[in-house]
Amino acid sequence: MKKIIFASIAAFAVIVSGCATKNTSVSSSSSVDGSKGSGSSDQFENVSSLNSIQNVYFDFDKFNIRKDMQGVIADNAAIFNKEAANAAIVVEGNCDEWGTDEYNQALGLKRAKAVKESLVAQGVSADRISVKSYGETNPVCTERTKSCDAQNRRAEFKITK
Repeated sequence: MKKIIFASIAAFAVIVSGCATKNTSVSSSSSVDGSKGSGSSDQFENVSSLNSIQNVYFDFDKFNIRKDMQGVIADNAAIFNKEAANAAIVVEGNCDEWGTDEYNQALGLKRAKAVKESLVAQGVSADRISVKSYGETNPVCTERTKSCDAQNRRAEFKITK
């Protein structure tokens, strides 16, 4: 009986010690808040330009770049080609909550890839851009409204030196 209790306690200790708390803090040099990306002043010369990087928004169940987002792509590409010319860029695709987890993960990746292709067409080196999908797991709005869903259908940018 003592061996069973000791084995149970030992197993519990191993399980508990393996479950570390996940660090969810994000440094200011790589965070994206609301609708704009950001950089830190110690990494880039013109931080105000980096703060003007805008998200790209998508229609429901779509991954093509909307006509009203073409200017956003062009503006972001200009910043990536000038003020952040040596930076690595991560394009993060996001979705609203509609659809399965697997479907939204794939849709988020398609959105990120579409943005990458558009940036490359604007002269940003493809080697500097990586893509990532958060699917529906990274909402900026959690209300159950159409306008909230529209905010979650986006691509965000993180830049690092």
